[in-house]
Formats: sequence, C-alpha cells, structure tokens
Amino acid sequence: MLATEAKSGLDCNVLVLNKHYMAIRVVGARRAFSLLFRELAEVVSLEEGNYSNYDFHSWCEVSEFRRRFEPDGHDWVSTVNFYIAVPRIIRLLFYDRLPRNEVKFNRRNIFARDKNRCQYCGKRYPTCELSLDHVIPRSMGGKSVWENIVCACTKCNVKKGGQKPQQAGITLIRKPVKPQHNPLVHIHLGHPRYSSWKQFLDHAYWSVELK
Repeated sequence: MLATEAKSGLDCNVLVLNKHYMAIRVVGARRAFSLLFRELAEVVSLEEGNYSNYDFHSWCEVSEFRRRFEPDGHDWVSTVNFYIAVPRIIRLLFYDRLPRNEVKFNRRNIFARDKNRCQYCGKRYPTCELSLDHVIPRSMGGKSVWENIVCACTKCNVKKGGQKPQQAGITLIRKPVKPQHNPLVHIHLGHPRYSSWKQFLDHAYWSVELK
C-alpha cells in the first residue's frame, strides 16, 4: 500500500503512451502505479539518451538500485517495505487507439492558454484573482467559445463591464484562438522532471488529454 508521507511523489504527473508509443494522455502517479501493478502497462525510462522498458517488478528492482546511488534523480513513493521511483512515462500494453486531436474547452485549459495573464492589462495573476470574460458580452450575442473567452483580472473585468473592449476603452493584448495542442503540456515540459516527455510530444498532430 502506498504511504501518504510521500505526497510529493504521488502528486507527480505521468505521460501515458499507447502500445505504439504515441502519447495519449497524462495521469497522476496513483493511476500509473495501478496500471503497472495490474500488468496493464510498463515503465518507459530515459537512460543516457536511450529508452528502456520495465514491468512493475523489474521497476521495483531498478528503484532499489537508484534509491541507493541516485536518490535525487527521482520522485519517490514509500511502501510498507521499500521505496519506488515515480515513472515519468508508462506505455499501455493493450491499447492502440490514436490520441484525440480535440483540446477540451474548459477553465483549466483557458487559463493555461493565456498563461494566467489578464488579456487586457497583460499582468500575470494567481488563478484565484482571474476570471473568464466574454470579449463580446453574452448580452450582445457573444458565444462561449475559444475565440470569445479570455482571462481578465478583477480591475479590467469591472472596467469592461457588459461592453465590448473598444467601448470600455481597453484593448486585447492578443486575439484569443483555439489551441492546436493542449497548453498544459507545454507548462509541464518547462519542468526538468518532465524533459523525457519531449520526444513523444514533438509531432504537431499529437495532443494530450489531461485526466
């Protein structure tokens, strides 16, 4: 059973590939370990520029070695009897469907697309200090679509009110568009722990769905 003391390890994200090594989604570490333990997936590990594959039991053995010699190179989860490294990538053994190309239209992806910046003043804010604004207000026929929704800080949102930007005397810093690829993936790739994902996400038609 996984111990709660290793919370940081269980909070990590894991890239999931189908059996043809195509990226299909990102899951949490708990889900990844469940798939590995049930022999539905294997670990894909980047080692000195090459990728190696491990089933759950061999990954436990590799983890024991790495815990001893390179503990800072991994995030860890402790069990009753041993530590196990959180894999960066797993490959499903019985799943060959292609990834979806559609990026989900939701609050999380809109914040990621706009990089937590108010699209009127350009300043970056914590998520809790941003809201979503209809560029063309719904009262004027504006729709809830990628091209009409932007992040806005409280000050700019109040100033704009139920008007169009030009009526309120403010200007969009960038025209809102629908992302071709999941914007959250690029955020994850900025962290060194997810650098091994890059090879599997470089092709333009790969789109990763976050669960």
